Amino acid sequence: MKENQKRLGFVGIIIDDREKCAGVVNQALSQYSDIILARTGLPNAKGNTSIITLVIDATTDQLGTLTGKLGNIPGVSVKSGLAKK
Repeated sequence: MKENQKRLGFVGIIIDDREKCAGVVNQALSQYSDIILARTGLPNAKGNTSIITLVIDATTDQLGTLTGKLGNIPGVSVKSGLAKK
């Protein structure tokens, strides 16, 4: 399989401090809006913690860049996966 081939996948984002991080997370996501097919979120899943899930159509490089950018934001945890085909 070619590395630059787009595949369906998901990104799970947990934001520990919504007030502090939400703007930065939304700014990062808007930069990658072309690969995001769907987005759902729970603004106050528990206390000040929020959860966002994304369905994406991306290459491994695009996914790595997006998750790397999100993962470097303090208070943000990210997990992701791509379909095998």
